[in-house]
Amino acid sequence: MPRIALYPGSFDPVTNGHLDVARRAVQLCDRLIVAVGVQPTKKPLFSTEERFAMIREVFGPVAAAAGCTLDTATYDGLTVTAARKAGATIMIRGLRDGTDLDYEMQLAGMNETMAPEVHTVFVPASAPIRPITATLVRQIASMGGDVSAFVPASVAASLKAKFKA
Repeated sequence: MPRIALYPGSFDPVTNGHLDVARRAVQLCDRLIVAVGVQPTKKPLFSTEERFAMIREVFGPVAAAAGCTLDTATYDGLTVTAARKAGATIMIRGLRDGTDLDYEMQLAGMNETMAPEVHTVFVPASAPIRPITATLVRQIASMGGDVSAFVPASVAASLKAKFKA
């Protein structure tokens, strides 16, 4: 039986932190589904298709090198429902610090109650990428700052183009 993992998030944009988590996640499963949450109340910087392209470009080689299939999906309800729908038994969650851990532990407990067959796996961030958040990356890029230390080169170029327009 293949090990299917769901890695949920907004990925707006993909950061080196997301890549760090994906590098570890592909070692844990046969198929990694990167699920982009779509919330009608949020206005993302990048369209879903643009985010999918970033995910495939950045995570694709990492998944291929690990022999893991990479897929993308969207969801607009509960993350645990998306995991079930995808046939995932593993949910990947990245942790940067203690604040993340407190929140994620609560979420994992609630998800386990709703879907005991979906197991949350916490992936701690590597030290150099702990401060990176997509929100801060967008903010820096919107003000013309250099985000190349925080995102893959292709994403930095996409951000530059997005804010030139």
